[in-house]
Amino acid sequence: MSEAARSFLAAQPRVILGHWPTPLQPCDRLSEQLGGPRIWLKRDDCSGLAIGGNKTRKLEFLLGKALAEGCDGVITFGALQSNHARQTAAACAKLGLSCDLILTRAVPRSDEFYTGSGNVLLDRLLGAHLHIVEDSDAAFEKFAELYEAAQESGRSLFGIVPGGSDSTGVLGYVQGTLELAEQVTALGLDLDSILVAASTAGTAAGIVLGAEIANLNAQVRVACVYEPASVTGAELDSLVAATAADLGCAIADRSTWSVSDAPLGEGYGIPTHAGQAAIELLATTEGVLLDPVYTGKAFGYLLDLITQGQLDEQRDVVFVHTGGSPGLFAYGPIFAE
Repeated sequence: MSEAARSFLAAQPRVILGHWPTPLQPCDRLSEQLGGPRIWLKRDDCSGLAIGGNKTRKLEFLLGKALAEGCDGVITFGALQSNHARQTAAACAKLGLSCDLILTRAVPRSDEFYTGSGNVLLDRLLGAHLHIVEDSDAAFEKFAELYEAAQESGRSLFGIVPGGSDSTGVLGYVQGTLELAEQVTALGLDLDSILVAASTAGTAAGIVLGAEIANLNAQVRVACVYEPASVTGAELDSLVAATAADLGCAIADRSTWSVSDAPLGEGYGIPTHAGQAAIELLATTEGVLLDPVYTGKAFGYLLDLITQGQLDEQRDVVFVHTGGSPGLFAYGPIFAE
């Protein structure tokens, strides 16, 4: 199974966009303070493309496919402060592709911090064309309009689903987890768990599959930050199944991953006290920045698991840092209160 999956990965169109491998960094001061397992950060916030983040791994396969198909531009979707949109804009700039971002007002914010700074500022700086809409229906209407106009002018656009979370994008985190497995082996770690934030579930699906292929024998704990566990879990199951079929492997043991919406709070893009506290704790103990929408909530969940004694304190735990630090500027007022 492992060799067939690795061969499939190697045969896929891919364009290198990131700086690999990203570091696997111990958090010794924080681990000592908490008295639980040794915490390690998989620093995919250091992936190198426009402030970094997890979407770079997905985009290597997605845009590799776009170039192989002869496309000259990209359309994708996201919330107004989407990290996926920002990294897609950066990748398109690097590759000389046009980039249309259809951004939905998914968060009930209209202040200048949210609408003009953070990822929105960077999207514009990276040369993307922004189309801001009110809801998903309007987003699909805008997509159809842009796609039709491109066809009429003889251009070929490549559409990317929200978050880059399809069976092609998932391959980025299958590859990324194989990279992680090599680091775990080299360091002699004994993993209890790998924890990651999930919205559209593509990153989590790749980690589940990569961990299985590499025989990591660690529980993958998925922290919902976008939808409830029932929705995220169903999407995760679907992506795992679809990508496993492509890879020629089977995921026999569903118990190797779990999904929790304990970190979600009141909803997507709405900060939580636990998430804010986690951001401040990691910043002041390890000098590492999280964000209020994704990694802050997920790291807060990890801290809860440790303080509740749900992780083996004699083993290691990896937190996959998926980036998102531009969001700090969009949420600046919460840290001034």
